[in-house]
Amino acid sequence: MKLLAKFNIAFLLVFGGGLAAAGFLAGRFLKDNAQDQVLRQASLMMETSLAARTYTTEQIKPLLETPQHFTTTFIRQTVPAYAATETFRYLRKRYPAYTYREATLNPTNPSNRAVDWEADIINIFRNHRDRTDIHGERDTPDGMSLYMARPILVGAPCLVCHSVPSRAPRSMIKLYGTANGFGWQEGEVVGAQIVSVPMSLPMAIAQRAFQTLMIYLGAVGIVTMIILDLALVLIVIRPVRRLSAVAEDISKGNLDVPELPVKGRDEIAGLAGSFNRMYVSLRKAIQLLEGR
Repeated sequence: MKLLAKFNIAFLLVFGGGLAAAGFLAGRFLKDNAQDQVLRQASLMMETSLAARTYTTEQIKPLLETPQHFTTTFIRQTVPAYAATETFRYLRKRYPAYTYREATLNPTNPSNRAVDWEADIINIFRNHRDRTDIHGERDTPDGMSLYMARPILVGAPCLVCHSVPSRAPRSMIKLYGTANGFGWQEGEVVGAQIVSVPMSLPMAIAQRAFQTLMIYLGAVGIVTMIILDLALVLIVIRPVRRLSAVAEDISKGNLDVPELPVKGRDEIAGLAGSFNRMYVSLRKAIQLLEGR
């Protein structure tokens, strides 16, 4: 087997092993990084929904509701949770994989009632008031899902509709009744903002990044092997071939071949110099034996 072929096999084995190790480590890193990226995006979306809640409470609601109007007419656009949910609905047109819920233990609208896993998150916030957010993974019928949650605390404006039925708008009572959504206390954790996204999204991001990385590393490996092959040919194989050709001529009795050029001070140059000295010594010895 040629020296160049042996070198390429050795390079491929070493580089292939390094590429496999790098791929394994990079795959885990890219997966974690993709999850962090998705969670940061979810956090930004949640902040957007929170800003919509605050804007509705502080600026929209005072403009649309007078005391007389409030007691008779319920305008759902003035409800912070409705504003946040609608804002996110428009946002989903750009990010369809993300979903948003304002899950509540005792909501006025039954559609906002927390399911079991959402209730567990809310109870964590209720039992640990220092917790400002929770994120994790959960199993769903459609596969693993990544979620981020933040607590919903009752503020003074909330008590207008959620303290006792007598304070709530009559139209709201007519629409939802008096059985749910009352008895809230200021500062109480009643629900959680929850943004969910299928794990398939960060996995797809990580997979695309992994494929791109592997392609780049493979291309770098091929270019590196080509450059090393050229260097090996110029620095090692070509001088060794010249040395082999001269040795072949001498072995056939041709003592008139020119000496090999010696350039540099590396091992190949040292080998060429040693060969030249051996060739001169051999030629002189043969000349003596022939009586010249």
